[in-house]
Amino acid sequence: MRCPFCKRDNDRVIDTRAMEDGFMIRRRRSCGSCHRRFTTYERLEELSLRVVKRDESRQPFDREKIRRGIERACWKRPVSTERIELVVEEIESEVLLRNSQEILCQEIGEITLRRLRPIDEVAYVRFASVYRDFANVQDFFRAIESIHG
Repeated sequence: MRCPFCKRDNDRVIDTRAMEDGFMIRRRRSCGSCHRRFTTYERLEELSLRVVKRDESRQPFDREKIRRGIERACWKRPVSTERIELVVEEIESEVLLRNSQEILCQEIGEITLRRLRPIDEVAYVRFASVYRDFANVQDFFRAIESIHG
């Protein structure tokens, strides 16, 4: 592993921990050249999960698409990058724990909405407006009413 500071390949692992979801390993490293410390994350690669789109086409599962959608929904909102990453990890874990070869894109959308709702109401409505393809103002009002019960 190359040190992100001095770019030399002279590090050693100080600590290794499995993350809570079981799909990621956190390693604390120390550079033997500049003696700075840094953290790396290793993720298990899941090759077989396919997402079934609305037109019945299939695509490989891509966590980056989920991240981009959440980032757009949280644009200019008080939601940290770390919080977004945590939500993406939670969604990915829930999807992978289903032990299925395929998942409907609608299921991923509903999981994402469920995770966004307690974090930021505006982000929730933004995501819902794109995901559910709101056609008019009444659709927005129904989404807002669903938040406040």
